[in-house]
Parts: sequence; structure tokens; C-alpha cells
Amino acid sequence: MECPHLNSSVCIAPDSTQFPNGSPSSWCCSVCRSNKSPWVCLTCSSVQCGRYVNGHAKKHFEDSQIQASNHKKSEKHDKEKPQHAVCMDCSSYSTYCYRCDDFVVNDTKLGLVQKVREHLQNLENSGFSVDRHRKRKLLESSSLNNKLLKVNGSASALCATGLRNLGNTCFMNAILQSLSNIQQFCCYFKELPAVELRSGKTAGRRMYHTRSLGDNSVSLVEEFRKTLCALWQGSQTAFSPESLFYVIWKIMPNFRGYQQQDAHEFMRYLLDHLHLELQGECNGVSRSTIPQEGAMLSAGGKCCINGTSTVVTSIFGGILQNEVNCLICGTESRKFDPFLDLSLDIPSQFRNKRTKNQESGPICTLRDCLRSFTDLEELDETELYMCHKCKKRQKSTKKFWIQKLPKVFCLHLKRFHWTAYLRNKIDTYVEFPLRGLDMKCYLLEPENSGPESCLYELAAVVVHHGSGVGSGHYTAYATHEGRWYHFNDSTVTLTDEETVVKAKAYILFYIERQTKSASDSKL
Repeated sequence: MECPHLNSSVCIAPDSTQFPNGSPSSWCCSVCRSNKSPWVCLTCSSVQCGRYVNGHAKKHFEDSQIQASNHKKSEKHDKEKPQHAVCMDCSSYSTYCYRCDDFVVNDTKLGLVQKVREHLQNLENSGFSVDRHRKRKLLESSSLNNKLLKVNGSASALCATGLRNLGNTCFMNAILQSLSNIQQFCCYFKELPAVELRSGKTAGRRMYHTRSLGDNSVSLVEEFRKTLCALWQGSQTAFSPESLFYVIWKIMPNFRGYQQQDAHEFMRYLLDHLHLELQGECNGVSRSTIPQEGAMLSAGGKCCINGTSTVVTSIFGGILQNEVNCLICGTESRKFDPFLDLSLDIPSQFRNKRTKNQESGPICTLRDCLRSFTDLEELDETELYMCHKCKKRQKSTKKFWIQKLPKVFCLHLKRFHWTAYLRNKIDTYVEFPLRGLDMKCYLLEPENSGPESCLYELAAVVVHHGSGVGSGHYTAYATHEGRWYHFNDSTVTLTDEETVVKAKAYILFYIERQTKSASDSKL
């Protein structure tokens, strides 16, 4: 937006000697000393943490407002006093005005904002050059490190890119990194043509998705596409998904703010909104809705959530059969429900077992969780079934069958549960296979499935570290071209299968094993 407060708020010299030493992206907040998302005040050049961390930059502005109001009666020229309202993000160089409560794209008459931006970029580049020269010596002498891997005697660069934490956004980063390693899903978005969201006098300038632009100006699909394209370009600098996060704030109100969020809940909202926008029913964006195979599923009435099938439902979509039997008259009721993922309870007998090496009792396995989900269950008094034959609610049993398996089988382990006042975490270790997950015994009609059509290989794992859903930290493991990586926000490291299988999984992504005939047809 065009901010009217720049001339009264931008007062520092572009090459101010009051700036801290070092690279701007690593500057520390003068209050809490956090180096996450540093913002510099363009009035006094003080550095505080931005709106995604502890919000001390905003408090700096609010304190200046209080001081101004205290002197309002005694000073006639109060309106001309600097307001400390405009800050610049030291990593992305975007400018934000707290009086407008929005990002701004204009500049002062003397172009001071752009001059400060260029000065910060020069400081960052000079700092990066020094760091790169220092690290080069370490890389040359290191036999195993996070950025190089020896393959057949030659060094190949680590091509994965991390994601900046914008302030408790590890839940989003872990999901994005997991989805970026599901090749069939990721490639579809990366091959979409770019959507131009700006024209006229803003053409050629960076576009900031702000609240003042209105919902029709943003595209979740477009920002998701840009993020996926950035993640495997070999950049050693972490990518900042701020544009995607702004769009998420616009269309997913549940995720506005800076508190920790549930990664599984975010994944479901993300997939649902991608599905809606790809259908052309959201934000007025017209896209090609589905690959050809998705159209076949839609024609058969399968895996279509909210209408037409898209790449989301054609890849993640499966179908459950919900079978309910009245225990009084024996009436059987069947219903088919589409799903994008399955949420599995950890059986109660395993909930006190925290580690894989604990000796007491058997280890909980993913098969135990799947069996608990699909086993015959008698509904309790709060879930009485309305029997159409008995004409009243009766005791009944319920059983799930999988009528159709998805191409990507997403399994969510229900680690958080409500007690009287708190949402506690079940920290039980659940053993899961890296390859050969066999789902045939859970199918409604297993005889109609081929020998390998029910087998799955693990592609990614999301892990929650900590004790509660509103706290802790999310990371992800994912495999890419035969190697396992650990994604921890901006840090990406190579890891091994032994480390992956020891993780306390929260979300598991399994990919359908391709049969030989399917592989041959692609050649």
C-alpha cells in the first residue's frame, strides 16, 4: 500500500554508523537478544525482533506513541515529531508501517527507504563473502558435513534448501518440506504456468500480499508453486516463505498470529484450500483442475471431495466404507466416505511406553494403530446409532474398511488428547516400516488387488518435539533420490535410515509402490 507516514518516520541516514556490526539478517533484538526476524526502526536505527517473534519492534512503536501523547498538550509541533512507525525487515528488506498496519511499497521523496535497503543488502553481501571464505576451508577438510556428500569418489553438492522460521512457523515448514518430496504431487505444481498478480505501475516491482489488496488479489496455488520451485534449486541460503504465509493469513484465519500451530491441522487446511482453488471456486483463479487420471477417478464418482477431482484428491484421496450394525435387530448400514488422510489412535495399552528401547512390554507398531482403527468396535452410550428399522437409537457396532487406497497414504498418529483442562501429548514410540507397508488385509475387497498394489514406501515423516501442541518444535525427515534428509527450518542435513526409524512420528507419508508393469509403461 501507499503509506503517508514515511516522510515523518524515515529519519536515519542511509549509511548510518549507528547500525550494529555484522550481517543484518543476524542482528539481535535489543530487548530479548533474539536473532530471529530482526527489524530495524527507520527513525532511530534500533533493532528489535519483528512481528513473527516477540513483537518488540511493535512495542517500540507503541512506547513512542505513549511518549508522544504525554507531551501532546505541551508541544504544539507534536505532529511533526518522528513516530518510529516504520521498520524494515533485515532479512527480506520489506518495509512495514505500524500506523497503517500493513506493508508498504512507496518511498520518501528523497528515496531514503531504497537507500537504506541497498545499504543493508551491501552489509549482508559483505558479511556473506567473509563467512563463505571462512567456511570454504572447513568444507575442504571435512570428510562428512551437511553440505557435501561423497558419491562414487566424487563430491556432489547438497541440493536441498531450508525454510526460514518466520516465528513459530516450524509447523508450516515441516509440512512444506514433506510435500516437496512427494514427487508426483510436487511436480504438478512446479509445472504450472506462473500467474501474474500485478500490472501497471507496480509491474517489475516486488509484490507484497497485504490485507488492503483484498482476497481476489492472492493465489495460494501460485505462492505454493513458487515455494516448491525454490526448495530444490541448490541454494545454500534458506528460503523465506513470507509471501505464502501472508496468503495463508488471508484465507485461513485460524493460522493468523504468531503462536505455535498443529502441523496436521495446517496440512488439512492447506490441502483443502489448494483443492478448492484448483477447482476454480476460490479467489477467482482459473487453473487446469486435474491430470487425466484424476478425471477418470472423478468420472467413477471416487475421491471427489467438494465436487470435481483435482491433483489433491487424485493423489491423496482414498475411500473408507463405514459399516454400522444394530445389535438389537441386526440391521446393517453402509456409508462410503472420502479421505485425504487417516487419523489413528495409539492403543491405550502402549501409551506409557516412551522409547523404543524400553524393556517393559511390547513395542507399539503402526500395524497396531491400523488394527485399532479398523477393528470391530462397539459404540458407547454417547454414540448410539439411529436404527431406521427400530425407529430409535440403539446399541451398535462399527467397523471401517478401506474401499480404495490412495496413491499417497498419509497417516496421522493422534498424539494430542484433551484431559479436563489441558491438551496432553502421548509420547509413545510407534515403530513404522520404511518400506513394504502392506495394506491388503485392511481392504474391503483384497481379492481384486494385485500382489504389489497394496504396498507402500515411506517418503516423509513429520516429528513433533516437546510436550504440548501449543509449544515444542516440528521437524521433518524426507527421502529424495535415495537419500534421507532432516529438515529443521533453515537447516538441512543428510541423515540415515537408522535415525529416521527412531523418530517419534506424528505424520507419515507413504507412496504407493510402483509395479513393474507401471514402470515399464513409462519407459
